[in-house]
Amino acid sequence: MQHHTKIQYESPETIKKFQEEKLKEALAYLNAYSPYYKALFKKEKIDVSQIKTVEDLQNIPTTDKTDLQNRNMDFACVPREKIIDIVTTSGTLGEPVIFGLTENDLQRLAYNERLSFETVGLTQNDIMQLMTTIDRCFMAGLAYFLGAREIGMSICRVGNGIPELQWDTINRIQPTVAMMVPSFACKLIDYAKQENINYKHASLRKLICIGEPLRNLDFSLNTLGEKIASQWDGIRMFSTYASTEMQSSFTECEEGKGGHLQPELIITEFLDANEKPVRPGEAGEVTITTLGVEGMPLLRFKTGDIVVYHTEPCPCGRNTIRLSSVTGRKGQMVKFKGTTLYPPALYDIIDGIPDVVNYVVEVFHNELGTDEILIRVGTNKKSEQLEKHIKDVFRAKIRVAPAIVFESVEYVNALQFPQSKRKSIKFIDRRE
Repeated sequence: MQHHTKIQYESPETIKKFQEEKLKEALAYLNAYSPYYKALFKKEKIDVSQIKTVEDLQNIPTTDKTDLQNRNMDFACVPREKIIDIVTTSGTLGEPVIFGLTENDLQRLAYNERLSFETVGLTQNDIMQLMTTIDRCFMAGLAYFLGAREIGMSICRVGNGIPELQWDTINRIQPTVAMMVPSFACKLIDYAKQENINYKHASLRKLICIGEPLRNLDFSLNTLGEKIASQWDGIRMFSTYASTEMQSSFTECEEGKGGHLQPELIITEFLDANEKPVRPGEAGEVTITTLGVEGMPLLRFKTGDIVVYHTEPCPCGRNTIRLSSVTGRKGQMVKFKGTTLYPPALYDIIDGIPDVVNYVVEVFHNELGTDEILIRVGTNKKSEQLEKHIKDVFRAKIRVAPAIVFESVEYVNALQFPQSKRKSIKFIDRRE
């Protein structure tokens, strides 16, 4: 794969033209090798040679998670013997999907993370502590490892959880950057305070955060981000957004104004509920076309993630599209007492309540078939006053209050980290 690392800094017009040349290659490849897309093009009478611009993509039907689940292996473009790594999606919104990666795909994955790490200013002089899993068929952990190798930095694969082990490793290895779910930073801080660890003077200077939003739509830190920043002086936090299906990531630069697209690796569209493009600054579903993927490339795949995108140049000098934090997932939308909500809005509220140690949000249908919300709150200070305070804060922020049930911190922790899952869980959907 030929690299074009400087394309990020070219004009938007040059970037678009570059991507459209890559798109022609991707469409020709799908038409030649993908059983799923060959059948789609034939059924819809699509001549891929006539799809020449990003706007022309609207003449091709979208693909979604149901298609991947129902016809998983029809998306494979290579024989099984070329697949050297097998990963699965997390199954957040349904049954996990298998993805097979070739040697070229792994090299592409490494290159993507190299670009991601360079975006946050990492070099071969950094040492990374990996606080996410690298096993359980998880693409992300492997990608981080490969990217660190590509850039030449050291990486220490501790895995997720266990604050005691994390701090012991930090003290012995002296990493400069950690890869983690941001709420775990709160657990590290709490443990350090309990054990009198001078965490503010630790070697860590940067946290690259996955899985949970750190910023509001105006790029200011949200409640979770503020909670970490206010307690850990000097730490820099960066969000990175990715998924198994896109095999690429969108990572913030040091300006903290959204995750940058990598033009060599992916084309993005942002669609409304009617699959029409939204304008910059409006919320839309991230819809991706992979570039350069050999094993299981995707065309106009709807991720289910809702974001706001920006096209104006970034102060860092890049002219690529930038994505906000994920404001919600299409399949997780909740209609509660006439109010449309996504789980991140609930997280942001409850993260700001000091006596709440941990929590899980559950959604279910009541006897009328409408959505109800129950929040299981882990706390050491159960009281009617705390329950009233939590509900009052919700009413003030979103006009409605969910049901609150107090649980032990240990019980909620067990709900958040089930043995069968590789990611922490904050949202449990019990709706039919």
